[in-house]
Amino acid sequence: MLRGLLDGWEFPKGLGFRLGGLLSLAILPIGLISVIQTLHLSREYERSAEIALLGRTATAAAGERALLQGALGTADALGPAVLETMDNPRACADIMRSFVQRTVNFAYAGFTRLDGTSECSSVPGVHDMTQDPAFKHFVESPGTLVTTSMIGSEDGESSVIVIQPLYRGAELLGYIGVAMSHDMLRSTHVAGLGGDSVQVLTFNNLGQILSGGQDGKASLSDLLPRDKSLPSLLSRSETTFSDYSAQGERRIFSVVPVVPGLVYAMGSWTRSESGIAGIDKTRRTALVLPLILWAASLSVAYFAVYRLVLRHIRELRGQMRRFAIGDRSAPPPILKDAPTEIGDMSATFHNMARILIRDEDAMEAAVNEKTVLLKEVHHRVKNNLQLIASIINMQIRVIDHDDAKRVLRSVQDRVASLATIYRNLYQAEHLDSVEADRLLMDIINQMVNASVGPGTGLRVETDLQPLVLMPDQAVPLSLLATEAFTNALKYSGSGGDGRPPWVRMTLRSESPTEAVLEVENSTGEAPMAEGTGLGSQLIDAFASQLEGRTEFDHSAGRFSMRLHFRVEPVQRRPAAMADVVLTSAARPGSQH
Repeated sequence: MLRGLLDGWEFPKGLGFRLGGLLSLAILPIGLISVIQTLHLSREYERSAEIALLGRTATAAAGERALLQGALGTADALGPAVLETMDNPRACADIMRSFVQRTVNFAYAGFTRLDGTSECSSVPGVHDMTQDPAFKHFVESPGTLVTTSMIGSEDGESSVIVIQPLYRGAELLGYIGVAMSHDMLRSTHVAGLGGDSVQVLTFNNLGQILSGGQDGKASLSDLLPRDKSLPSLLSRSETTFSDYSAQGERRIFSVVPVVPGLVYAMGSWTRSESGIAGIDKTRRTALVLPLILWAASLSVAYFAVYRLVLRHIRELRGQMRRFAIGDRSAPPPILKDAPTEIGDMSATFHNMARILIRDEDAMEAAVNEKTVLLKEVHHRVKNNLQLIASIINMQIRVIDHDDAKRVLRSVQDRVASLATIYRNLYQAEHLDSVEADRLLMDIINQMVNASVGPGTGLRVETDLQPLVLMPDQAVPLSLLATEAFTNALKYSGSGGDGRPPWVRMTLRSESPTEAVLEVENSTGEAPMAEGTGLGSQLIDAFASQLEGRTEFDHSAGRFSMRLHFRVEPVQRRPAAMADVVLTSAARPGSQH
């Protein structure tokens, strides 16, 4: 189907279109190289931006990393002291209380046994830790842990506790916990990361949020990717990804480890603050710039081709059109400021037109001379025929025998018909054609004036439609019409019911190649008189010359002769408006 559509499609053949196609193919490799290089650079830039985001996230959590690592080291350091004072809970509690008082980072330090009791802590008294979330997490998974706890908080909020297990040999005795407030962790975040909408939060390997937001007032749900849990992000450690936040905003997220295996930091960035938005613009530009380059190149090329080639070709084409439709007033001027090749073409056309104008003038003068001579010949033939008709008329006047007068009168009519034909020929504008309707009307008027006297009451009717014939057809047609009309005048009788006699001649076209001549006359009640038959023989002879057929009909009160003959087409080509096919007229859909 596609092949059929392509076969039926006609591609434009204009020079501008073809040049545009070639330029498009020439520019295509450059455009592809530009797109590939730009996309490659955008990917490299995107990778650099991702690395930068990871670095900015790690920098923001650097203080928290130092604080947590210090807490882990502190818990390890408190282990030997707890082992030495294990049997003296009061001394152990004094050590813990003294440690908390000497430091500002920690709000609690203590040892919790496996049964959940805590006697050695910075908080006086014996405490049951079995309901504390930190104790539950430690029981489920004994080991180093950073999680949330309710101990060490004065305002009823949870705190962040760093847990280190305490062993005596291979025996697990419990854990040492060092707690600090969420605000302490949050205060270690590095400010000025790029904007107010940049947020960094930390969470542990259990998916618990340890700290988040710059001021603690930001909604933590706005910082998290929508429909994703924090444990699922551990597989994206040290990576960046794009997702929607809970508010439906498209953001960039980065995840880096703070304490490997224990605590992680996640940064939440807008696309503009992350620098990714610039990459999107760069990729769009990578596609737009080649198109702009292509359009600009085509525009410049078309303008150059139009100025150098098309403008001069169109002007030369206009000169050829005007010359083709008959503008011979002067040779077309040679194009100025045209390229050498087009200038040579214009000069050649100028010389050709000048030669054609000269030859046409000579031919036209020769044709005019021959036309004048031919019309003079027709005029002299007409004069000679009229002279013969006049001599016959003089002879008729001196003869007393009626039959002889009738014979000479018929000869005179035939000669007069020939004279009428030649008179129409030398009076006609075109010598290669004759207006048959006008010729027959002249013959009828001449014969009526010569043969029908006043007071006879004969009514002559004509219906002659315009018909143009060549002289070879006009001569036998006029002679046949003369014979038929002579017989109609000769044998016309009363029209019946007291009406005067009538004669009718009709000429009409039945098709572009066939015409009909019909001559009718009234016969009255009396039978037709017999003649010599010469008129009928002449009618048959002239009909044969016309390659036609005759039909005779003698009904009550009328007689008709009908001639069907073939019409040769006459093509007139006026010199000023010759049939020419212009260059663009040969193309489908062209208009002029």
